Amino acid sequence: MNTQSTRTPTSGLLVIMLLVSSLALSGAAWADQYEPGPPDPDKVLVVNLADPGAVQTARTRILAHGAKLHGANGTNFGPDGLLYIASFIGGGIEVLNPNSGRVVRHITLEQGMDGPDDLTFGPDGSLYWTSISTGKVGVMSPDGAQSLLAQLPPGVNPITFSEDGRLFVALDFLGEGLYEIYLDGSPPRLVLGDLGWLNAFDFGPDGYLYGPIYNQGKLVKIDVDTGELWILAEGFYNPVAVKFDASGRLHLLVQGTGEVLSMNPDGSDQQVVARLVPGLDNLAFDSRGRLFVTHAEEGLVYRILPNGKGLIISRGGMIAPGGVAALPGFLGKDRVFVADFWTLREFNGKTGRQLSVERHSLGAPHTVAPDGEDLLVSSWMDNAVYSYDPDSMAVLDTRYDFAGPMNVIRFQGDLVVAELGTGMVVRSSGPGDRQVLTELAIPIGLAATEDDLYVADWAIGAVYQIVSDGAPVFIPIASELASPEGLAVMPGGDLLVVEGGAGRVSRINLQTYEVTPFAEGLQLGLAPISDMPPFFIFNGIAVGPSGAIYVSGDKANVLYRIDIRP
Repeated sequence: MNTQSTRTPTSGLLVIMLLVSSLALSGAAWADQYEPGPPDPDKVLVVNLADPGAVQTARTRILAHGAKLHGANGTNFGPDGLLYIASFIGGGIEVLNPNSGRVVRHITLEQGMDGPDDLTFGPDGSLYWTSISTGKVGVMSPDGAQSLLAQLPPGVNPITFSEDGRLFVALDFLGEGLYEIYLDGSPPRLVLGDLGWLNAFDFGPDGYLYGPIYNQGKLVKIDVDTGELWILAEGFYNPVAVKFDASGRLHLLVQGTGEVLSMNPDGSDQQVVARLVPGLDNLAFDSRGRLFVTHAEEGLVYRILPNGKGLIISRGGMIAPGGVAALPGFLGKDRVFVADFWTLREFNGKTGRQLSVERHSLGAPHTVAPDGEDLLVSSWMDNAVYSYDPDSMAVLDTRYDFAGPMNVIRFQGDLVVAELGTGMVVRSSGPGDRQVLTELAIPIGLAATEDDLYVADWAIGAVYQIVSDGAPVFIPIASELASPEGLAVMPGGDLLVVEGGAGRVSRINLQTYEVTPFAEGLQLGLAPISDMPPFFIFNGIAVGPSGAIYVSGDKANVLYRIDIRP
């Protein structure tokens, strides 16, 4: 799992608070989840205008494709010789042909054991995995039956077996501690606590457990019987995973630099095997000694060649496209920005070419909105609202005084924030100023004109106007919507709303409050993960300076462009 979301001291506590608060809604809200068919990039859709006698058409196309996977995390080879990859955001386990990179099987995990971060295989061929958001350790027997093996606190992450068939896991990012898990269901044994964020580990030929302490930059060795720990090397920039090859040489992934290192078990004779894109997550060797590496932020899978190059066997890109914003670009081409869970990506609005990726300074961006020539970025996982300069790719300001900011826009010079933690929409002119505009179930999408402000409530399925001509109001303008998310105001004054539960964008006539379909058949509504907010990924929408409309498709990892034709 990528961990940019752990930058602030309070973020882990906030995540836990939000996870617990979302439980009451998550089950019922997704009972009738929308399942669209394959997208048709050339589909022509009817646009219903305020004038019932007038008709326009719009062409919806996929502007940019993302990764095949919703992130690639822990990985191991199975007894069948296939590569098994835990996909936290995807909620399940993907099984790849290591030669072609083709996904040959998707393993859907049972409720509460989804959101896997790491996996391993037992002596009998059973598959074991960890669910970081729920703290559960699951097991699937060779016949496909799934069951809960152990319950630990949220944060359970690395998992592996010793040579004598003992199972060990550790807490990471949301807690600390190394545990032994008993296969007979006996209570787990705490081996070592307060050791930092121990990530993906492996047993060495000497019987000791080797692993990286992510937040301390250390490589350590642990005696799992006594809990004694030795520091072998340090100074790494977010070391994330280790594995031994068949010769007994240790390989270490450094997430912050993208390096794959090999060394002796004592940390000596360090050599760079490969230099890849920062954001690496895990690694595995096949029976032929070939090394495969997963990438959390890009969702891609590499095979490391003998010359140190990374051959991509499963393409990367967007893994969970969320909020969307558009700024003026060169020669009338929109600059389109997509908040992609761990990264902020910029695309050419005409060609779909990716122009830049911000990987480090924004933590876990979930929505993005224009702010003059700059951008506003919100992250409920970081409990942060960022002001960001896309030209210099620099954070200008950060505020942590909101309770789980889900969405943020600029309105009449102030910040307006939809808070997950309180269910409130708040307005703030600066630190210390907090005006509550309204309180809803799950306020999510925000949009505004110069003097009017609108908000969508995901749980209630409604859109409200909460400021009119600069004065506070509370006017229901649309109801019975299917999980409304992103909002955008069209140049003509009507409101567009993304209905994540129906795979469509609808248009709200702000004079009559009539709701009509605008674009349908979109790949929206990625299934949520247990103990995460029930909408999980925010599907955003933006109207660019060119007049083009951009919508994120989280289910297919795509960015749509809609062009209206008279």
